Amino acid sequence: MGVLQRFERRLAGMVEGVFARAFKSEVQPVEVAAALQRELDDQAAVVGRDRTLVPNHFTVDLGDHDYDRLSPYEKPLTSELAAMVREHADEQRYTFVGGVTVALNHVPTLETGVFHVHSEVVAGPEVGPINLPPAAPRSPGPKRDAVRPGENLDPTATSAMPLATQARPSTYGRLMVREGKNASYEIELRQPVTVIGRGTDADVRITDQAVSRRHAELRANSGVVTLNDLQSTNGTLVNGSRVKTTTLADGDELRIGETVLIFHEPPRG
Repeated sequence: MGVLQRFERRLAGMVEGVFARAFKSEVQPVEVAAALQRELDDQAAVVGRDRTLVPNHFTVDLGDHDYDRLSPYEKPLTSELAAMVREHADEQRYTFVGGVTVALNHVPTLETGVFHVHSEVVAGPEVGPINLPPAAPRSPGPKRDAVRPGENLDPTATSAMPLATQARPSTYGRLMVREGKNASYEIELRQPVTVIGRGTDADVRITDQAVSRRHAELRANSGVVTLNDLQSTNGTLVNGSRVKTTTLADGDELRIGETVLIFHEPPRG
């Protein structure tokens, strides 16, 4: 059973099933959980041998309706979300510099069903996961009293670039994703190649059964993002036309199966 499936099972049994009754539409807790997993993977930064640092503080922005609906259950919900983040980090052998926290944030300008996830590294006394193998022996470096957020944790590293810079590569754009009638969410495009599909190895994972395991890919080159259909079963539409390959412009609508993705270019300047 995967991390998300375990999260759903625990959530369904909480407060005598109140979550199962309350969350029939709009932003679903499991969608937030999946977005937190993606944020963890996107922000992972290798800072030393056998050490990959990830954020440990997450904020979930919600509009009026979704915040009013979820905030009464904020404490148990965010506790389960934090547990899910720790489980995913443990499976991926990620490292935290402090305890994991998740908070809900009210943003009135967001529409119902739309949410944003933000993350940061916040140093603290609780570090996890704890079952990582010991790092290779190395000569002791200068004494350090505390680890500050954004600080390079590996004294043997040759780069003096701050961690925040290493953890946030250039953005090639973003996708607004809506699967059927489910809530929409945004994904930053930080890798030169982004695979969209239903398979577990896809960078943007879609649960739509009409989507192939490796359905399409986005390739960024010299500021231009190109969409390529990967010989999918049901094809890929851009602005209503079936395509094999095409260059994307800001606001283009991609449709694969019942899933709609809106491409937005990164801010200029």
